[in-house]
Amino acid sequence: MIYTDVPASPHCSGDSDGVLQHMPLGTGPLTDRECPSTRLNGMPKTSSMGRGITAVLAVGARHAAGHPGGTVADIATDLDRDRSQVSRNLRSGEQEGFLIRSSQRTYTLDWSVLTDAQLLTERRLQSDGGTALDTLARGTDEACFLGVLHGDSTVTIGESVPPSSNLVGSWLGRPYPAYCSDAGQAVLWDASETEVRTVFAGVDFVRHGPNTPTGVDDFLARREAAWTRGYSIVDEEAEPGLYSLAVPVRDFKGDVVAALQIVGIKDRLEPRREACAAALVEQGKWLEGRLGYQPQD
Repeated sequence: MIYTDVPASPHCSGDSDGVLQHMPLGTGPLTDRECPSTRLNGMPKTSSMGRGITAVLAVGARHAAGHPGGTVADIATDLDRDRSQVSRNLRSGEQEGFLIRSSQRTYTLDWSVLTDAQLLTERRLQSDGGTALDTLARGTDEACFLGVLHGDSTVTIGESVPPSSNLVGSWLGRPYPAYCSDAGQAVLWDASETEVRTVFAGVDFVRHGPNTPTGVDDFLARREAAWTRGYSIVDEEAEPGLYSLAVPVRDFKGDVVAALQIVGIKDRLEPRREACAAALVEQGKWLEGRLGYQPQD
């Protein structure tokens, strides 16, 4: 495996790896039914850390609702808490680099936190992505890859290829047209039809295998079938005799950031599709969890 390391963030605490798994700042408006403290995953709301994170999340919720942050009075009202306590919590958030206090005494999120979280996600995608790939390759005895979208192509950023897979050479760093690549449908899993058409605007759907999609409408139809199935199947679209399965991988923001794939010779992989797909889905969910993704109920 090839890994790209990123320096640890000064904003990260609580997790030995420094990953902000439980701090999806500004992910939704604050409502009577959803106080930010419900996002603390069991952390005692009476602890100083719990109160501090709740205050930071409340500022994020105001951003999500369209407000330019909030004063101590605003946050205290939102949380139905004592102003002096909330003031201490917000000052602590400012001192730790999570919040910025304006000259109008309004607290806003320090967006460098999101940048740090994004950098940590990229590091985790490489390191834990490697673990997922190796686990999946051992369990299926097939070549496994991690791919990302780059323009109208997908690029492999991780791979684990057992000798018995009969696949030769490395795909690391190599692009392939997304309309027929093993990762294509998965990396565009949540993209709207308009977004997909924009990605492929001006792209000629050159035939690479006997089942290469003929155009955007054909690609969209195959992706819709993948939604129903829960994973994509790319059957001799990229090249003759090649068969693959893939699932999307989401990060802490809920964005699809990669695709986890199993790729093999069709005659060998297709008869084992259901068992391999189950293992693929399991490792995909594990990796999403490591990236901080929290599925919505």
